[in-house]
Amino acid sequence: MTRTFKYRLRSPLGGLAADLSARAVPPGEAAGPSVGIHRGVRLLLPGKGMYWEDLAWLSFVVALRAEELCARCPEGVHLEIVSLDFALTDYRPEVAALAMDGWLRAEFDLPDTGIACSYTGGADPYAFAWAGAEPPLRSPRS
Repeated sequence: MTRTFKYRLRSPLGGLAADLSARAVPPGEAAGPSVGIHRGVRLLLPGKGMYWEDLAWLSFVVALRAEELCARCPEGVHLEIVSLDFALTDYRPEVAALAMDGWLRAEFDLPDTGIACSYTGGADPYAFAWAGAEPPLRSPRS
């Protein structure tokens, strides 16, 4: 079943938002282009493709949660990205990771690990927290 997670962070600038629709697919039922993340955990890409930075951030968060996913799904699991929708005016690719983490927590009942964003103001108004992990890309704003 497809589940949609709506990430929202309100701020004086308007905020950040993304809607991620995805579904967990048993490995034997998966088809289409995919990216291997860890053991039996794979990301299945939408038919229309995906921007490379969004894919990098989605993959990053799935990799951070891969051990938990393997424990919950020892036979493996493929995460089919159905869509990632956002307004271009107030979007940063890191938001894909925040939406993916929210989706994973909702779909697999995973605990919150501190992956988050907050409004801080200044030249780079958003501060991202990655649960102690090094992010895959550096923001051009830093």
